[in-house]
Amino acid sequence: MEAAIIIVFVVGYLAITLEHNIKIDKLIPALVMMAISWALISLGIDHFHEWFDSANHGLVEGYTAMDHDSRMHLMEETLLHHLGKTAEILVFLLGAMTIVEIIDYFDGFATIKSFVKTKKKTKILWIFSILAFILSAIIDNLTATIVLISILQKIVKDREIRLWYAGLIIIAANAGGAWSPIGDVTTTMLWIGNKVSTGHLIGYLLLPSFVCMALPSFIASFLPVFKGNLEVEDSSDEGPKSKFSSTMLFLGLGAIVSVPIFKVVTHLPPYVGMMLALGVVAIFAEVYSNSKFSMTVVGDEESDGHAHHSPVHHSLSKIELPSILFFLGILMAVAALESLGILFEFASSLKENTPMLGTELHGEGVSDLVILALGVGSAVIDNVPLVAASLGMFSEPIDNELWHFIAYSAGTGGSMLIIGSAAGVVAMGMEKIDFFWYLKKISWLALIGFLAGAAVFFYTRTLF
Repeated sequence: MEAAIIIVFVVGYLAITLEHNIKIDKLIPALVMMAISWALISLGIDHFHEWFDSANHGLVEGYTAMDHDSRMHLMEETLLHHLGKTAEILVFLLGAMTIVEIIDYFDGFATIKSFVKTKKKTKILWIFSILAFILSAIIDNLTATIVLISILQKIVKDREIRLWYAGLIIIAANAGGAWSPIGDVTTTMLWIGNKVSTGHLIGYLLLPSFVCMALPSFIASFLPVFKGNLEVEDSSDEGPKSKFSSTMLFLGLGAIVSVPIFKVVTHLPPYVGMMLALGVVAIFAEVYSNSKFSMTVVGDEESDGHAHHSPVHHSLSKIELPSILFFLGILMAVAALESLGILFEFASSLKENTPMLGTELHGEGVSDLVILALGVGSAVIDNVPLVAASLGMFSEPIDNELWHFIAYSAGTGGSMLIIGSAAGVVAMGMEKIDFFWYLKKISWLALIGFLAGAAVFFYTRTLF
């Protein structure tokens, strides 16, 4: 039965990886393999010889002596535990996505466009790289990429040079997302899972991530394509669509940044702080929108009109629900493998058979080569299940450098291929970037940045 579950996972994983080839959205195989995996566990519960307790990170004692009803009860408790942990991540992401959409509703990101006041190609390169690095740490790397490429399309005429800018934005956005607990889904998973804290994450990864962004941009600034000046679209007549544009931008970004502070002060899960942040932003959004709402009448024209004009309702209709469902499917599918002890055994095998590099710093002798391979692997396959698997494989305590290296490798390694990160995929769609063009022009820059940042991390981890 375990073999059947592993086969289901592998087939589903391949379908996720090849979503662009088979033309099936990755959320579909993720949900299917999650449901089938847990169904197989339920049907074969009496045939398993061990069960993994995620709360205590160890195998359940006396599992083989349990009767059928006791095993089913344990399975239900485990399923509820994993669903709760997954829901924390999903609710957090829903809140962050909604705040970003509210900012966009008021055209808040038009304020960022005013930063670009030069025609020199290298200066524009650095402006977008630094903006991507900073923005992705606040509003996540996917959203930062969408915002900056949208701005890029409005000010740069030449598509060829725009593709180069987009490639460097992908590298910078992924690097910026790695050092912030709210900058990348995988880093958020580690943060909510109590594997990393905000202070240590920034301390460990800010400098490596900056090098991962800055070195490729520095090298690219010497390439012929970035020599000279650029023809920039005249956008002097264009302004924000709302007079509250800048207000909502700074309010929204400030609300998101306050979430880690809320967690440190109250010791409550991050999603609680994100819901508070969303509530505060929504109050101002409703006031500024001057919309009317009848709470006593449902389904009439007034309520329908409000659903159309309310910034909160509008923003909720714009969030990426397919991404939320994908995370649900993949995290719960990985939880199935974890519950059967498969990931635990795989981790033990890695520790025993992988050549060691810097093992004196890792609590249980996990090789740096394993984590570097995870980073390279995240360029080929989705980094969310890779990090989800690592959560079930390793049992190092919070803020062990292993978790921070995983955050760096999974977050920045995806830049090496256009399909290796959510930022790359969305840029690919927005600018119709060819896979092989990116492989030839951008991948080598991303690889240099990834390895240089990893080398810097080997130094920064000795400081804590």
